[in-house]
Amino acid sequence: MRKTRIGNFFEDFALGQELRHAPPRTVTEGDAALYLALTGSRFAQHCSVPFARANGLPRPPIEDLLAFHLVFGRSVPDVSLNAVANLGYAEGRFLDLVYPGDTLSAVSEVIGLRETSSGKAGIVWVRTRGFKEGGTPVLEYVRWVLVRKRDPETRTAVARTPALATAVDAAELAPPPGLGPVRIDPAVTGSSWFFEDYEPGERIDHVDGMGVMESEHRLATRLYQNTARVHFNDHLERQGRLGACIVYGGVVISLARALSFNGLGNLLHILAINAGTHANPCLAGDTVYAWSEVLAKAELPGREDVGALRLRLVAVKNRPAAGFPLWDRDGGYLPEVLLDFDYWGLMPRRAAAIGSGEHS
Repeated sequence: MRKTRIGNFFEDFALGQELRHAPPRTVTEGDAALYLALTGSRFAQHCSVPFARANGLPRPPIEDLLAFHLVFGRSVPDVSLNAVANLGYAEGRFLDLVYPGDTLSAVSEVIGLRETSSGKAGIVWVRTRGFKEGGTPVLEYVRWVLVRKRDPETRTAVARTPALATAVDAAELAPPPGLGPVRIDPAVTGSSWFFEDYEPGERIDHVDGMGVMESEHRLATRLYQNTARVHFNDHLERQGRLGACIVYGGVVISLARALSFNGLGNLLHILAINAGTHANPCLAGDTVYAWSEVLAKAELPGREDVGALRLRLVAVKNRPAAGFPLWDRDGGYLPEVLLDFDYWGLMPRRAAAIGSGEHS
C-alpha cells in the first residue's frame, strides 16, 4: 500500500469538492523577521512596535502578503503540487490581521474545471479560505492553476469556467479590525504622501531593482511550505520548457510590494486582491523592478483618517520601469512583464498626519 502522496492531477478534482489542507501553521516572530530579510520590506506598520501601537494595534502584525503566502502554502500539496503554472487570482479579501502566535489553517473548494485543448493538462479554479484558531476568517481568494493530467490520452467531459468579479466592490472594503484611529508621522514612515496626493491615472516608477537569488527564492518558498515541484526539483525541471526551476510567483508579488515602498511608503495594508496575472516566468538571476498605476480612489464610511486606493502593481524583469512597460504592439504582455497585480490598499488621509506633514 502506497504511503506517500504524489498530489492531485487534473482528473482527481471534482466540482464542489472540498479540500482541507494540512498541517496548520503557527506564525512566529522568526517568520516575520525572515520575511523582512527576504523582501527588504520597510513598511513601518509591520516592523515598528511604537508605530503599530500608535495606530491602535497591540504590536506589529505580520505583512499581509506573508499571511497570504502561508495560507497559499497550505493548499499547494492538494491543489498545485502537479502544477505547470499558477495563472491568476481574483476576489481576494483580507479579513483580519495575523500576529506571531496565531495558527493558520486553510480549506479550498473547487469551483471550476476546464481541460486544455491539448489534453495534457487542465485548469482548476479553487476558492481558498484561511482561518486563525477558533475559526476566525483571515483571508479568502480565488486562484486558478494549470495542472498536469495523469493520463493525457483520457479526455474529460466536465467543463465549467466560474464567473468572477472583475474587482472587489469598494463598498465591501473595510480597515482591519482593531485598527485606528490612524496617526502617521512622515518622519517615521519615510513618506509625506497621503490619500489626497494620489490621483487616478497617475503612474509611479518605484525606481529600485532587486535581484532574485537562487538560494533566497527557494528559502522564501520553503518558509511558506509551498512544495510545488516546479520551484525545487532541478532534476525534472532541467528537462522542461525553461530548463530550470521557476520562482514562485508569490516571491515576485512580495518583492514588487516591497519595492513599492518608494512612492507608496504610507500604504498601511492590502485590503483586497481584484486580479492578478503571472504574465511570464521569473528565474533565478533575474532582477525585478516595479511600477504602480492609481486606478481609483474610494472613501471608507465612518473613517476620516484613511481611504482606499485601487492600484495596479506591475513587476518587470531585467529592465528599469521608468517607461512603464506592459503591453506589446499586439496587446499582449511584453516578455519582460512578470506580474500584473490589481489590488485595493489602505492609505492614510492627510488628517491622520502628525508632525510637519509637508512634502519632501
